[in-house]
Amino acid sequence: MQEIQLNIIPFKPVVNNQTFAFYGEKQKGFAPIYWDKLFESFPEGREAKYKNYYSDFQPARPGAIEKNIVFTEAIGFSFHYFRYIILHYFKAIEEAIVFPNFTEDVEVWLEDTDVQYDQYRQYNKFTIKVQYKQVSEGFEMVLAYDGTSKVFKQSIADIPDFDTDKYNLINCNGTIYRYDKMPDDLKQQMETLFPVLSNPLKKEFNIEPDEIVIENRYKPYLKQLDWFYKTYLNTAAFKKLINISEDGFYKVPANKVYRTSENSNELQFLENTHIKLGLGIILHKPLRAFTKNHIKLFFIYHKDDGEFIKETFYEYITNGWHKEVNNEMKHTKNLQKFINQPLSIAKDKRIVFENTDTIFEEVSAQLKNFVAAPNTTYVAIYITPIPKTDKEHPQHNAYYKIKEQLLHKGISSQVVYREHLGREDFYYFMPNIYVALLAKIGGIPWRLARVREEEIIIGIGAFKPQGATHRFLGSAFCFSNEGTFEGFDCFRDDEPIMLAGSIQNAVDRFIEKNKEAKRVIIHFYKEISNKYELQPILDMLESIGARDIPVIVVTINKTDSKELLDFDMKSPGRMPVSGTYVKVGYNKYLLFNNTRYDERATLKPRDYHFPIKVSIKATKEELVEDGEVVRELIDQVYQFSRMYWKSISQQNLPVTTKYPEMVAEIYPHFQEDNLPDFGKSNLWFL
Repeated sequence: MQEIQLNIIPFKPVVNNQTFAFYGEKQKGFAPIYWDKLFESFPEGREAKYKNYYSDFQPARPGAIEKNIVFTEAIGFSFHYFRYIILHYFKAIEEAIVFPNFTEDVEVWLEDTDVQYDQYRQYNKFTIKVQYKQVSEGFEMVLAYDGTSKVFKQSIADIPDFDTDKYNLINCNGTIYRYDKMPDDLKQQMETLFPVLSNPLKKEFNIEPDEIVIENRYKPYLKQLDWFYKTYLNTAAFKKLINISEDGFYKVPANKVYRTSENSNELQFLENTHIKLGLGIILHKPLRAFTKNHIKLFFIYHKDDGEFIKETFYEYITNGWHKEVNNEMKHTKNLQKFINQPLSIAKDKRIVFENTDTIFEEVSAQLKNFVAAPNTTYVAIYITPIPKTDKEHPQHNAYYKIKEQLLHKGISSQVVYREHLGREDFYYFMPNIYVALLAKIGGIPWRLARVREEEIIIGIGAFKPQGATHRFLGSAFCFSNEGTFEGFDCFRDDEPIMLAGSIQNAVDRFIEKNKEAKRVIIHFYKEISNKYELQPILDMLESIGARDIPVIVVTINKTDSKELLDFDMKSPGRMPVSGTYVKVGYNKYLLFNNTRYDERATLKPRDYHFPIKVSIKATKEELVEDGEVVRELIDQVYQFSRMYWKSISQQNLPVTTKYPEMVAEIYPHFQEDNLPDFGKSNLWFL
């Protein structure tokens, strides 16, 4: 039996009510309270002059209006007050960096004195958020650990002749500012300004980037939270200000810890079902091959790599991998046997380029003369000589340009980095490549082991390239409830009419094929706007006579939840069992999606996924209040994470939002405004 603990601490105000001084004019740092909320008869005999009144929580000054506030009757104002108390409590701690972040929550950075560095100080970062009745019966404090940041020991005054465009965050007297938005008077106090080290700044100052360590993050995160709680919150000084629960972190009652359905892990392969992707496809073969056409692969590569490719990748896909790695023999099937699909190498179609500075130009010229054989599906294997990490190479974007040109010829492609081919652990990559290739030629590696239902599932995702000034690009994917891919479209996220039109096309195709739809389920990458995003969809459904079809929007935050975490206090690794979900607000849930399928399971470090945040809204409110419906919807989110055909490793996010995001990441690099029809019905982006 799990014992689930949230990083939430219930608390009560020290007093139930308190008198505050209010002013009609807004001033920096003042907290608002709305007239309509409490001030109908206040002050007595005076008409309301202002929509809001404001308080700085200080004793009354001339012109102040004093009002006794009951904290539970003015929740928003109470949040401001409690944040104020917490902020100033921590500001009194010497050497602490304390400031309100962009959501007004209190952020606290404390120097990690266990590690010492010559050039910088390392800080552990914590965030304190105040909320009301999300999991308990009163006020709550969410305590989150946000990892570490490094602050340069030299002030800006001691860094001459430096491009200030490269400064991002600055520590100024214990407060963090964005350099571009700092008050002018502070910018002039250069001796007090210490840069927070972003990765570009580390490079500028010859500081090694942080090593990426794959580990179980649950135990160190909990350790940090426990330390912070014991050191700063569970103290007489803090309890004088805020009366936190004597029980500390909130323990979720057993009857409020939910699980996805018993068979939600099961996947259907050709010969049987299995819960593990890698073992399932090896033991039971891919679900469906693509037999409509002949399958042919051809290579795109640099002229100097021909022999090397023949000895490595060509050998692997034709004969399999049979080599000793770390004193242990490793074996993989050849490509044909792995995907259970006849295929051949089209040597006459190979494309060879001579210069790494003109890759696209050379490949493009040869592709213009490419003539496909009848009844043949081609896949291009692009062996790129440009390292994956070399983003600055002038031909780094050649990959995208080649991919787009191939799409216009009805050809999918698979990139393989030359630097990876010689690795002794390349066998580890091969199953992932094989599964992606099968999906790209139209095969189905596996599907969800569930009965098909009359419902449409549409996934909307987005991606904004780093440094881009344009808006996100979004994609709408249509899936069956078995998880199989039906088609998609791509458009800018500021085009809600395009989104509605894309969904209309999906609904039309579904109804044409299935006669009716029980409901439309939309997996959205962020909180959907009722006015600008949802309403055009509802208008569209009404226009095609389908307004009675319930629309359910399931928001799936693509970022792992670090703000809210559950811990299984009975598990040594602290990871809750896969499929566990907990309600953390109105129609809001934390879902754990990992490979700990039972309480006895042990996990590899890379499998300690943080939970994902899920929220649900519907055109028929009763649907989101129905526990069984909620379970069905969360089941779907959980199951669709198992439909990722780019890898045999368990994923955290469902493909309903992951696939669109992948397309949206690549799409901005394309030259054409629209994808060809082939590109809307093929998984070329895997």
